Amino acid sequence: PEVAQDGVGALAMAKLDIDLVLLDVNMPGMDGFEVARRLREDPQTADLPIIQITALAGREDRLRAVEAGANDFIAKPVEMTELRVRTASLLRIKEQQDAIRRHKAELEATVEKRTTALRNALDAMAEAQRRTHQAHLDTIQKLALAAEYKDEDTAAHIHRMSRYSELLARTAKLPPGEVETILYASPMHDVGKMGIPDGILLKPGKLDPEEWQLMQQHTTIGARILHGSASELLQLGEVIAVTHHEKWNGSGYPEGLVGEDIPIAGRICAVADVFDALTTKRPYKLAMPNEKAYEILHEGRGTHFDPRMHDLFFENLDEAVAIQQQFQEGASEEPYAEELRCVRQTGWVAQPRTALPLPGH
Repeated sequence: PEVAQDGVGALAMAKLDIDLVLLDVNMPGMDGFEVARRLREDPQTADLPIIQITALAGREDRLRAVEAGANDFIAKPVEMTELRVRTASLLRIKEQQDAIRRHKAELEATVEKRTTALRNALDAMAEAQRRTHQAHLDTIQKLALAAEYKDEDTAAHIHRMSRYSELLARTAKLPPGEVETILYASPMHDVGKMGIPDGILLKPGKLDPEEWQLMQQHTTIGARILHGSASELLQLGEVIAVTHHEKWNGSGYPEGLVGEDIPIAGRICAVADVFDALTTKRPYKLAMPNEKAYEILHEGRGTHFDPRMHDLFFENLDEAVAIQQQFQEGASEEPYAEELRCVRQTGWVAQPRTALPLPGH
C-alpha cells in the first residue's frame, strides 16, 4: 500500500489509482477530518471509501468522522483482523459501485451512439424535405412511424394521436396554422425512444430505478434528435417530445414544469397520449374500456392534465370517440405498408418483437 506522511500528501496520492483510504486523524499540518472533507468535495475522489483511524474514541469524534465523510471508524490500537474485515467489506461495496458506473457509462454511450446516428439520418433527410411541402410531411410521417414501430405501436396509433391533438388545438381556438402544425408534429412525441436500449424499451417486467431513469430520457433524446432544424414542424416536434410527460402540478419529467409554464402543445399531447395508451390493446393487457379511461382522465384534472385541455376533450367527446373508431388497430395499416417496409429496410429499428414496455413508458 502507498503511504502519505501528511494531509497534503494524502490528497495528492488519492488522485492515483486508489481503491480505499486509511486515514489517521492526527497528522501534521492538516488533520484527518479536514482531509476526508476535501476528498468528499473533489469529484475525482468523492466516492473513495474512507476509514478513519484514531486514538480518539469518544462519541463526538465518531460524529466528526461521519460528518467529514468517513465510511468507517477504527480506534487505536488497531486490531488487524478487524481492519481486514472492515476493509474487505468496503472494497466489495466499491467494486459493486464501480460495476454500476461502468454499466451506466456503457448505456449512455449506446444512447449517444444511436442519437448521433439518428441525427445524421435526420440531416440526410433535410435536403429531401426542402423539395416540396408534401415530401416534407411524408418524411416526418416516416420518422414517427420508425419510433412507434420499434415500440410495437402502429400507424393507427399515429393517426389517433395526431387527430386527438388536432381536435384539442382546434377547439382551444389556436390559429389555423398552429392547429395544422400540431396535427403533423404530435406523432413525433416518442421519437426519442429510438435512442433507448432495446433491453429497457422492450423489457416485459417492471423497470428498476436505474432503467426507469434512463427510460425517462426518451423525452430529452427526442428533443436532441429534432433540435436545430429550420423546420417549423420539427421545432414544434422538439417541444412536444420534451414536454408531453410534464404534469400540470409539476410532478412530471424531465423538467418538472408547472401549469402554463408547460407549452400548450405539450399539454395537448399529454391528454391525447394518455387517453390512447389507456384504450389501446397490447399483448400484455386488454384495452381499457372508455368509461374507465374517462375516470382516470377525470382524476388527473388539475394534477396531471391542464384543466382546460381536459374539459375541451370531454366537451368534444363524441368527436374523439369518432376518431377512435375511425382509426382502430388493424384498420389503418394498409395505407402505410410501404412506409413500414421502408422503415425496416433503413436499419433504424429491428423487426417486430413480442416483448413490449410497460404502460405509461
